[in-house]
Amino acid sequence: MEYDLELERVKSEIEKSKAKKVLIQLADGLKPRATEIAKELESTGAEICIWGASCFGACDLPDIKGFDLLVHFGHSAWKN
Repeated sequence: MEYDLELERVKSEIEKSKAKKVLIQLADGLKPRATEIAKELESTGAEICIWGASCFGACDLPDIKGFDLLVHFGHSAWKN
């Protein structure tokens, strides 16, 4: 199955926000593609880190400091 990860959109957001350090969080089904995704995003010049712990949906965000941007792949958008 092929997914549209909107990597161009993510790269644009990284550049627009001038993020230097980015954390990507992936649903379990996308974790095998983590390295591929990170390499693509590194073209922005930002340091890309991968959150490898469990993830139970869009509301399960890691509570980690030191990142300029968190990008979450693989779950529906969080709506208030």
